[in-house]
Amino acid sequence: MKQRIKNIISQAAMAAYKKGDLPSPEIPNVEVDEPKIEAHGDFSTNVSMVMASIQKMPPRKIAEVLLKHLEDPERILARTEIAGPGFINFSINPGSWHCFLQKVHEEDTAYGATDIGKGKKIQVEFVSANPTGPLHVGHGRGAVVGDSVGNILSFCGYHVEKEYYINDSGTQINTLGQSVFLHLKALSGEKISFPDNCYKGNYIRDLAINLKDGKGDDLLAMSEREAIDYTARFAAEKILEGIREDLKNFGVEFDRWFSEQSLYDSGKVDEVIHDFRSRAIIYAKDGALWFRTTDFGDEKDRVVVRGNGQTTYFASDIAYHQEKFDRGFERVIDVWGADHHGYIARMMASIEASGRKRDQFNVILVQLVNLLRGSEPVAMSTRAGEFVTLNDVISEVGRDAARFLFLTRHYESPLDFDLEIAKKKTHDNPVYYVQYVHARISSIARKAAERGIKNIKWDANAIALLKEPEEIQLIKTMARYPEIVRSSAEFMEPHRIAFYLMNLAAAFHAYYNKHRVLTDDPVLTGGRLYLVLAIKKVIRNGLTLLGVSAPETM
Repeated sequence: MKQRIKNIISQAAMAAYKKGDLPSPEIPNVEVDEPKIEAHGDFSTNVSMVMASIQKMPPRKIAEVLLKHLEDPERILARTEIAGPGFINFSINPGSWHCFLQKVHEEDTAYGATDIGKGKKIQVEFVSANPTGPLHVGHGRGAVVGDSVGNILSFCGYHVEKEYYINDSGTQINTLGQSVFLHLKALSGEKISFPDNCYKGNYIRDLAINLKDGKGDDLLAMSEREAIDYTARFAAEKILEGIREDLKNFGVEFDRWFSEQSLYDSGKVDEVIHDFRSRAIIYAKDGALWFRTTDFGDEKDRVVVRGNGQTTYFASDIAYHQEKFDRGFERVIDVWGADHHGYIARMMASIEASGRKRDQFNVILVQLVNLLRGSEPVAMSTRAGEFVTLNDVISEVGRDAARFLFLTRHYESPLDFDLEIAKKKTHDNPVYYVQYVHARISSIARKAAERGIKNIKWDANAIALLKEPEEIQLIKTMARYPEIVRSSAEFMEPHRIAFYLMNLAAAFHAYYNKHRVLTDDPVLTGGRLYLVLAIKKVIRNGLTLLGVSAPETM
């Protein structure tokens, strides 16, 4: 509908110029928005203000000229008015909204899709938690954000690949091996003093018990270095198996699991360092190698190889992101925890230094989750190994509730996740509120079928009876869905779809509480069934993008 309004305005401006009522043929890009105040109509434009400097005329005069030359052959406009300094408000003829119902039914699962991506190859890398412990509730938020962003971009015409980067190299893996090995020695009767940097938690002891029952004696007979190396690989693999299983249970599947160690094994890290040194982007100082990130906007240069010869995580990250572009991705999106904010500048510097444009690299920062139970904080201490795992949350509240609730706020805002609300079968629970609409409409369709009403199709006479304000509001809301999906893709903000679904659900509940769908009038019943079945399709489509099910019964 917005595009139709834009076309009417553009045609009016050209007609006014040809008639001599406007001095310039130059027409700016017309922006049409929905007014915040319902009394101002369905749509509004400030085009008159934008045109004022071009036309050398007062905005209100331009608005008067445009309305004078406005043509509406389809008769979609019920009323136009000039407001304030020159805004033009448009009220749409209620019957003009009906065509969107047909669009929803005809496009079905594709309703809302666009082709803004045009097949552009994008990689979304998310979660990428170190395989040193099970996923916790914070990882869950990053997982659903990354997964949903990938779904939405794919729905909008991008070729998307989802990837998990396995940090299976470096200090933290060695610390994991040491932590498990010390527990193994303790299980064998040795009195052990555990260093502060060791990983805590029952899962470490469980891994040690697993090793003791299998290869415990052999490990204790090895040199400590060999034993810790073996234990580290064993523990990381076991933990990674658990991570894979937890993410699968959460509805998250990756196209590729990429190993950090493979970058060293293939020589990619050394190759990148050599390349940047040859171009003086990496230089030697104080026995270490430094990246000139300040040349690309960072606050200080960064170490890539320490004085002891060990590479930093930054070195492998540079190699990894170059490898992404080498695979043909035109744009890469990383989903990180908010505590990585300070890392963006150096990674952006490495992207630019490698010859890529800054807009080819995007970072989504996901804020913390405050876990509550009945409004009371759930005590957690990662250092002590006491935290609520993602698997715990899924087991208690279910996949759908967890995924949807993680998306009820912008990922840049902290999120209060109340376990008790997530389990409620009431309208206080956002996911229940939305899913209930789909299930309720499914129930209405079953009752209609029992009455012999099946295969609901477009019937102009039946649709013409959809005149109630709540019916028009529902259709307007559904007509807005493609724009919501598009903006969600452009801004990488899946919460927009969650908000939209809650608003659509609210509009349906308001309608259903006031009007019967199955009436004594068969024609009106046909029209209303066509309406609510369209709502069902839109709810399903939106939930699918968020990785949430659309149940037929509840």
